[in-house]
Amino acid sequence: MIPDVLRQRLFFRAEDVATACQIKLPSAHVFCSRYMRRGEFVRVKKDFYVLDRNWERFAREDYFRLSNFLEVPSYVSCLTALSFFGITTQVQRDLNESISIKRSATMEARGVAFHYHKVKSRLFFGFTRQEGFFIACPEKAFLDGAYLEAIGRYPLDWSSLDLDALDKARIKEFVAMFPERVKARLTQTCGI
Repeated sequence: MIPDVLRQRLFFRAEDVATACQIKLPSAHVFCSRYMRRGEFVRVKKDFYVLDRNWERFAREDYFRLSNFLEVPSYVSCLTALSFFGITTQVQRDLNESISIKRSATMEARGVAFHYHKVKSRLFFGFTRQEGFFIACPEKAFLDGAYLEAIGRYPLDWSSLDLDALDKARIKEFVAMFPERVKARLTQTCGI
């Protein structure tokens, strides 16, 4: 039987199961493994679970919240954020892109991917907390994508972007933190 306290959580760990069920941690790991095999728990990464019934009802914002917890610190960015703000014609249903300062990584569960792009800590800015998750402002999401494309780690589809919806003054302010090749790419591609 799954305790109510776990049903109400976005995600949980074996330690949470141990507390909720009043069992020892090794028993909680076995509990999680069994429930995962039965399809009642979704394992997103090692010792990081979501109830299947919750997973099936997740909205886009729930995946954003989850992505912030999967890799700490991180914020939603690139085309995922641009899609959220209506700046791109590309709609990414099963891909959640984020920026991290620890590592680049991809995690996948039930056909939903969480992709993290590592950047230098000086480029980890330009995001806010919104609806319980951290997300880049549109201009920073655009610059993150442009930066990753400039260093050959991201396929940014420039033609899908509504550049008129972006604040050019803010882009010019932010781009000062980025390498020269990003500035050159912006000048070449969109005249910024």
